[in-house]
Amino acid sequence: MRLNQLTGRWVTIVAERAQRPTDFRPRSDFQPIDDSRACPFCPGNEEATPPALETFDADGNWQMRVVPNLYPAFQGDGGFAVHHEGPVHVMAEGTGLHEVFVYTPDHFSSLDALDDDHAADFMRALKSRFVQHADMPNIRYTQAIVNHGREAGASIAHPHGQLLALPFVPGEVLDEERAFARFAGGCLLCTTVEAELATGERVVAATDDVAIIAPYWSGVPYELLIVPRQHELHLQDSSDDTLAAVGRALRDATAFLNRALGDVAYNVGIHTAPHSHTGEYHWHVHIWPNLVTTAGFERGTGVMINIVPPEQAAAVLRDAAALTS
Repeated sequence: MRLNQLTGRWVTIVAERAQRPTDFRPRSDFQPIDDSRACPFCPGNEEATPPALETFDADGNWQMRVVPNLYPAFQGDGGFAVHHEGPVHVMAEGTGLHEVFVYTPDHFSSLDALDDDHAADFMRALKSRFVQHADMPNIRYTQAIVNHGREAGASIAHPHGQLLALPFVPGEVLDEERAFARFAGGCLLCTTVEAELATGERVVAATDDVAIIAPYWSGVPYELLIVPRQHELHLQDSSDDTLAAVGRALRDATAFLNRALGDVAYNVGIHTAPHSHTGEYHWHVHIWPNLVTTAGFERGTGVMINIVPPEQAAAVLRDAAALTS
């Protein structure tokens, strides 16, 4: 058992049940996303979405667009007001913003296919949205995600991400805030990166600007953590050079996964300090491949069982990196 230092929760690594990359069920066995309708995110179909909140152009054509989500999970500019509806029932209005980030005009592209400039622009575009959200009253946190593949929650095949500006700080981020606050050795992630670089066994790739690691506490097979080497609380505090390095690392990490495992479904979650947070934190990126099903034990206990030790996952992905270089 290993302690996830970011959440304070235990995970179980069961090396005896470890699977080779070829043992996982291929995505081709799953029902694909229905792609028979005209794609609302492709160039020429801009009228199918609400007017863009922001566009990023290249050579006179849009390269990335941010549009309001037609079916928002959070909407409205009211604050976070809690109401009691009886002795145990508590509710609050789902205010906030829900945006779609169409990060490429190419319907058949994906994160792993971005070139260096586009990967850098991906992160700089996110920074622009985070800055705007941070200036809005009643918005306390922005969650950026990418769901790749139907099994990961994508309902439209065209590559896109989502930004959710929330009037509260999610529990997962609160857990991380507490973890950084109680870590006595300085910054939890700075220390983690230095410890991993010292041994190298869970390092997938690293530069002076960013590290891709299979975290010691991986809860799912081939889980990855991307950590900028420059310590900053908020994504929007980072320099353009750091953001470019993280964008390239995100591109490379997903390319390594695809090289090793095939077209794997995955979720990307960017964790940054809440907008008004001034305590200890270090923003970072999670990648969670969707290779196994969360079963009764995990749901009943909150303890994840990982059948691929991160040391093995990192070695497989380093081999994949060598093939893509």
